[in-house]
Amino acid sequence: MNIKVIKRLCEAHAVPGHEDEVRGIIARELGEYEQSIDKLGNLIVRKGEGKKKLMLASHMDEIGLMVKHIDKQGFIRFTTLGGFFDQTLLNQRVIIHTKKGRVYGVIGSKPPHLMKEEERKKVVEYKDMFIDIGAGKKEEVEKAGVRIGDYITFDRDFKELINGFITGKAFDDRLGCYVLIEVLKKATPKVELYGVATVQEEVGLKGARTSAFKIYPDYAIAIDVTTTGDYPGVREEESNVKLGKGPTISIVDAKGRGLISHPKVRELLIETAEELNIPYQLEVGEGGTTDATAIHLTKEGVP
Repeated sequence: MNIKVIKRLCEAHAVPGHEDEVRGIIARELGEYEQSIDKLGNLIVRKGEGKKKLMLASHMDEIGLMVKHIDKQGFIRFTTLGGFFDQTLLNQRVIIHTKKGRVYGVIGSKPPHLMKEEERKKVVEYKDMFIDIGAGKKEEVEKAGVRIGDYITFDRDFKELINGFITGKAFDDRLGCYVLIEVLKKATPKVELYGVATVQEEVGLKGARTSAFKIYPDYAIAIDVTTTGDYPGVREEESNVKLGKGPTISIVDAKGRGLISHPKVRELLIETAEELNIPYQLEVGEGGTTDATAIHLTKEGVP
């Protein structure tokens, strides 16, 4: 495992529609292979020859925010790009990416000291939060270069923990991007292998749709992250996935509203893992999905 590459990927900033920084890292890592970029921004890497086409997909974008309004006092209101658990936003350091460069700020809200008892019991929604960059009025925000529509990412360091674990931002899906890089470097495919670093997964699986339409693979696998159940508050029947017990093979996403994995592909993955003594876990997901949901509905269908 190349921790330096993982660190570069995770510390890069790439909300939906602004994936250039991550795409550049992946393109450089895979520079020896045939590459193309489609009109939406997907990076498509091709390797090998064969009668069948296999598509591997990992998305480059991360959830983020966007400047929506600047008030007279210089506080910035924002909207979300992708799904958020609003409680996680408060007190986060953020980076506003402007035409002039980066502007740093912090997310705040009405302090609990000034809240009534009933207010304290409620979850603060992102619509009631603001970003403070230190400005005292709207004109100072504008002078710093901040405009409506500027995208915002989180200012979070990548750190190594004990026992080989790591913490940081955008593991969803930079870890998948790292796996994609390693597979393309090491694979000796007997098929026409396409590795696709997709865009805008977090806002509707958009890059997966266009790239799969272009390639129209015979088979496809989306490489993404999932939740684990080995921490406080989660019952085993809610999630039996555990860290360090191997990758998961998804049977169903979003109770079947997302991907229902093709039995032949699923069994091939299981048989291969068992043949090579690779530990694996099976997962039935009730919420969330991946690029696979869009890919498997391409044209006449992709298993």
